[in-house]
Amino acid sequence: MSAPESPEFYRQQHKKRLSWMPWLYYRLKAKHLQWAKPWQEELQQTLMQLETLELADKVFISPDAALFAEPGRAIKMGEESFVAANCFLHGPLTIGREVAINHGCSFDGGKAGISIGDQTRIANQVKLYAFDHGMAPDMPIYQQNNTSQGITIGKDVWIGAGAGVRDGVSIGDHAVIAMNAMVTRDVPDFAIVAGNPAKVIGDRRDKPIGYREKATGMSA
Repeated sequence: MSAPESPEFYRQQHKKRLSWMPWLYYRLKAKHLQWAKPWQEELQQTLMQLETLELADKVFISPDAALFAEPGRAIKMGEESFVAANCFLHGPLTIGREVAINHGCSFDGGKAGISIGDQTRIANQVKLYAFDHGMAPDMPIYQQNNTSQGITIGKDVWIGAGAGVRDGVSIGDHAVIAMNAMVTRDVPDFAIVAGNPAKVIGDRRDKPIGYREKATGMSA
């Protein structure tokens, strides 16, 4: 049986592709933006009526993402940031500009919140939890009070797939967190960390000059 040839049939698949790979939204040709931009605007307007969201221009949010932001737990997103499919985001969250949150991430801001700096890239299945349970042995864990110190992630950070960051951690600017790392302590600027618990294994400034710098003769 041949597939239907209507434009809407292909458009639905295009929307699904964008939902899982939102960076493609920023590469769309004008003819595709004619339907994609109103689609996103309608989705975002509905979300802002239901939740405490502050969204800048050119934000992309997958319709398959779950964003929850009660009063006092706002989610703020800067220009050209995106949230891919199957993400769970619970405020308070402050997300800078040009931030990538790829599919399957789970963020909970607790009471103190999560802050993510500009141009940070977060791969799939990353977990950020800005709260912790008490663990005293005289009562069940679920009955104990939570604590929340907050999580701070700097600008131009790369967090690899499957990594986790615990409450109270601060990650410096330009740091790299390896795939499946579990970050339990602060990470310095430019540090490369890996492992469980994560440890510093390198420094970005020790890496070879990138293609752009080689091509232009410029250095960081």
